[in-house]
Amino acid sequence: MDFDLFTATENERRQAVWRFEMRDETQPGVSLGNILQMNLIELNKADRMGLESGPLSAWITFFKHWQEELTMANVAHEPVKKAMSRIRELSADEEARRLAFVREKALRDEVSFLNDARREGREEVARNLIAMGLLTDAQIATASGLSDNEVKVLREEQKH
Repeated sequence: MDFDLFTATENERRQAVWRFEMRDETQPGVSLGNILQMNLIELNKADRMGLESGPLSAWITFFKHWQEELTMANVAHEPVKKAMSRIRELSADEEARRLAFVREKALRDEVSFLNDARREGREEVARNLIAMGLLTDAQIATASGLSDNEVKVLREEQKH
C-alpha cells in the first residue's frame, strides 16, 4: 500500500509489514495459517524505517524508487533487476512508438505540403494563362491540370 494504514499506537507506527490469518470466530485457535492469509506492506513506513537488506527491502525500494536510477543501481536482488530491465524495455518501446508516430506525421505533412504546392503551381499557371487571354477555359484546364470549374473560379477572381 502506498499509504500508512495503521497509525493509532506507537507500536503500529513502528510496524510496516503485516500478516493476517483467517481464524474461526468461535474457536480462535483454529486458523487457516499460511494457507489463506493476507500480507500487507505499508510502503511509506517500510521505506522510512529502512528494513534490513533482503528481497523484501529490494522490492520496497523498487516500488518506491523505480524512477531513481542511482537508487536502483544499488539493488542487488535479481528479480528486481529483471523488473527494472522490463520497465526500461517498455519505456524504450513507448519512446520508439512515439518516434514512429512523429515520423509518420512528418511524412504525411510533407505529402500534404507537396500537394498544396502542386495545387498552387497549377493555379499560378492557370492565372498566367487567363491573364494572357489567348486560351479558352477548357484549354487552360487541360494545360494546368485543373477542372473547368476551378478555371472559371480563378477567372472570376481575376475580374475583381
